[in-house]
Amino acid sequence: MDEYLKNVLYIDLSRKKFWIEDRRNLFEEYLGGVGVASKILLEECPKNANPFGPENVIVFAVGPLNGLFPLASKTVACFKSPLTKFYGESHAGGRSAVAIRQAGYGAIVIKGESETPVYVAVHGKNVLFRDASALWGLRNSITVGRVLREIEGGAGVRTIMRIGVAGENLVTYASVNTETYRHFGRLGLGAVFGSKKLKALVVSGKMTIPVSNAREYRELYDKIYMTSIKSSVMRKYHDLGTASNIIPLNTIHALPSKNLKESSFEYAENISGERLAEKYLGRRVACAHCPVACIHLASLREPYITEPYFYKTTMISYDHELLYSLGSMIGVRDAEGVLKLIDEVEKWGIDAMMTGTVLAWMTEAYERGVVGESETLGLKLEWGSVGTYIKAIEYIVKRNNEFYKAASEGLDALSSRYGGKEFALSYGGNGMPGYHTGPGTHITYLTGARHSHLDSAGYSLDQETLKGKQLSEKEIAEKLFHEESWRQILSSLVVCFFSRGIYTPEIVCDALNILGYNFNEEELKRLGKKILRNKNDFREREGFNILDQKFPKRIFETPTPFGILEEKTLYESVKEFCNLLKDHS
Repeated sequence: MDEYLKNVLYIDLSRKKFWIEDRRNLFEEYLGGVGVASKILLEECPKNANPFGPENVIVFAVGPLNGLFPLASKTVACFKSPLTKFYGESHAGGRSAVAIRQAGYGAIVIKGESETPVYVAVHGKNVLFRDASALWGLRNSITVGRVLREIEGGAGVRTIMRIGVAGENLVTYASVNTETYRHFGRLGLGAVFGSKKLKALVVSGKMTIPVSNAREYRELYDKIYMTSIKSSVMRKYHDLGTASNIIPLNTIHALPSKNLKESSFEYAENISGERLAEKYLGRRVACAHCPVACIHLASLREPYITEPYFYKTTMISYDHELLYSLGSMIGVRDAEGVLKLIDEVEKWGIDAMMTGTVLAWMTEAYERGVVGESETLGLKLEWGSVGTYIKAIEYIVKRNNEFYKAASEGLDALSSRYGGKEFALSYGGNGMPGYHTGPGTHITYLTGARHSHLDSAGYSLDQETLKGKQLSEKEIAEKLFHEESWRQILSSLVVCFFSRGIYTPEIVCDALNILGYNFNEEELKRLGKKILRNKNDFREREGFNILDQKFPKRIFETPTPFGILEEKTLYESVKEFCNLLKDHS
């Protein structure tokens, strides 16, 4: 292990103090990333902690491959989620991982709560607590980044993580924006920042990451690099990105639309990756140390009303989940409308996926008469009404009345207070991702530690199953359990999940051996199960039980490519998944 990865920087916002601890043993046991971050969260966050209290902690962690190998570009954040009240985990790309490593740390732990708005600047071993009163309340999180770039400079590699007004106002699914087009998007990290009066975290570093065996390192680096640029899968991410999923999912009736009242969208082509690439694509950008450049930026030109031939041009990042959640899920018919909504959530600093599922529930509730204009403050919520949705997002962020306050707390809060649980697409408190492919994907949403499609990739299992034999409940559970366990290793290294086909167990072992670790494939797989167990230990400690969770009723009403799903099959698979967790505890 290099001399820097072992260092953990602790920052206490209450006392405006910081210190560095050598946690070599922790990194040797858990590698880094989510393995280390989830373990530190177990140590530092007390049982029954208030997610908005000073006792909640934020743990950012990187891994041994960050800054050294292609596609190892992510930072992991762990915290107690204000949205679900249980385990919170979010990943972001950009430059954050390389910045943290070159600043000399494997992890950064933020504790306590500042009395006044503050941002923290970490420049190597110099940790500075800066007054952020002038930044507090700035509507546009992109503007905050621009201001901090000018104040803090940019020697070496630098990252700026910051929140918008949604985080300040404690919207439980507020995001943290980093490098303008990347986010810690899910489960409310932005709200935890806001509760701590932490407007931003700036990290920069100039240290060199040592490698002892330069020749073998270079050979493996070149092998991974060449594989990534020649891979047809990675080519897909470069050409269209995940936005390429819209049309195929729509074709097989697996694209959630209008709050999943339908599984296809008649205007899917208008919001597809192909249409955006043809009409709006401005440029592609990449995370640090990535040759793929999967980040697609649309150029949206809007004329100034009073000035002919003058246009405002905005660069807007898009991908499948955003096109689904702010497109088909709420019935938006054209790319320009979706881009305007993406830009709106970007400015306020709020998770687009959760926002889309909340707006979808609100629209159906209004349509059914569950809520009326007295709750919506006069807004006539109709499918595809972009201008109305823009206003609704503002009302949610500003929490303008009791209805919008409930909306700022998520689907469970809304449906508990106003009714309509039967059409609330919530899994353990988190909103539904953009796949209605079959049983695997919905079991992933319910059993995954983050309730995310990326936990065990059930959508991939569904697609494989469509081409082959049907699986039993036990077989589904086993495949999802082993996939999620292996993903704990990938997110401990920390590599992008898009490269999971490149970072095979053999390649991972080779990379770790070059860096001085002694792991074989079986040891890594056991470690993945151990990390998954640690996550579930945290959830269970806080009172979470997977077997108490219910699938949304709507998923059993709207056909998938497999037809109508059977409740018995899904719940039996969940039981089998829980048995596997217990067996490997």
